[in-house]
Amino acid sequence: MPKISNKGKQMPESPIRKLVPYADIAKKNGNKVYHLNIGQPDIKTPEVALNAVKNADITVLEYSHSAGFESYRTKLSHYYKTHGLPIEVADIIITTGGSEALLFALGSTMDEGDEIIIPEPFYANYNGFSIASGVKVVPVISTIEDGFALPPIAAFEKLITPRTKAILICNPGNPTGYLYSENEILQLAAMVKKHDLFLIADEVYREFIYDENDKHYSVMNVPGIEENAIMIDSVSKRYSMCGARIGCIVSKNKEVMATAMKFAQARLSPPTFAQIASEAALETPQSYFDEVIEEYKERRDVLISELQKIEGVKVGTPKGAFYCIAQLPVASADDFAKWLLESYNLNGETVMVAPAAGFYSTPNVGLNEVRIAYVLKKEDLIRSVHILKAALIAYNSK
Repeated sequence: MPKISNKGKQMPESPIRKLVPYADIAKKNGNKVYHLNIGQPDIKTPEVALNAVKNADITVLEYSHSAGFESYRTKLSHYYKTHGLPIEVADIIITTGGSEALLFALGSTMDEGDEIIIPEPFYANYNGFSIASGVKVVPVISTIEDGFALPPIAAFEKLITPRTKAILICNPGNPTGYLYSENEILQLAAMVKKHDLFLIADEVYREFIYDENDKHYSVMNVPGIEENAIMIDSVSKRYSMCGARIGCIVSKNKEVMATAMKFAQARLSPPTFAQIASEAALETPQSYFDEVIEEYKERRDVLISELQKIEGVKVGTPKGAFYCIAQLPVASADDFAKWLLESYNLNGETVMVAPAAGFYSTPNVGLNEVRIAYVLKKEDLIRSVHILKAALIAYNSK
């Protein structure tokens, strides 16, 4: 029998999606499942984006330019500039989601066996993207005790080898919700400059900042690292358009962008209808974002408040994105998450969470943690935590 690749064997299952079969069975058994596992917003997609697709006057569904519509990139450049980011049209390549942008970034900067340092816990697909690119992830651990703040720069520098090519961060973070301060970004910038590394920043949650005194500081705002900085962005969360699969890779490093363009040409072009929707979404009024941010802030506050009432649960307050990591009084969050779907319901309802071990690459770390996405209505979040509290009592009484 032909054998599959070692690369394929090493590809990790998604901690966000691997329990879907269990959830499907729970639903078939008549249970309602509250999905706390996935960052799929329930916020309505802007009408201007949906109408642009409905009203598109297209007789031939053609390829677009490999870099994406020039009209879209021009408007996107203007959008960034109005938000204080000095990004030109030539600095942008439109991609099929932020996922493809990350793959382009890895493919353009690293060779087989090169290393990338990532603060963990991190977005689980960073592992998969790195394995697919033949790149070794070198983790530097942040902890729930300090709210998942940036580890000391000395901890990064201890891990740098001749094979190290980049530092990868998510800001604000998935799965922790941590927002890196300007000082932390400047520390990283100084380090990559010193060691001649790339700084890849996944900034897809940039708009989701909840407290008045907090502000997002982009790697594109740091002077002197124009050749080092690569930004990843996406419309998925900003406009509640996850299914559009439109993102972009951004850099002022012309060699990086020329190389990424070769990857873009190899996959031909990003999807046409999704670009039409994404370009139109740039016309979304600020009032939309103001309402969305206020809603998510209220959801965050409700979720954290309810979780803190459960004995044995430890959770920090996220500053951005719409996730948190919660430490549970269980030995195996993976086993508990499966049990919730397979064997437990409270009046015909249960919850689905994402075991957080899958957001680490260090073995045996995060085994009692889960990632929770607060993308449900406040009353559903309260109900979900009520179910979780009762479930923990039942699980630990087995």
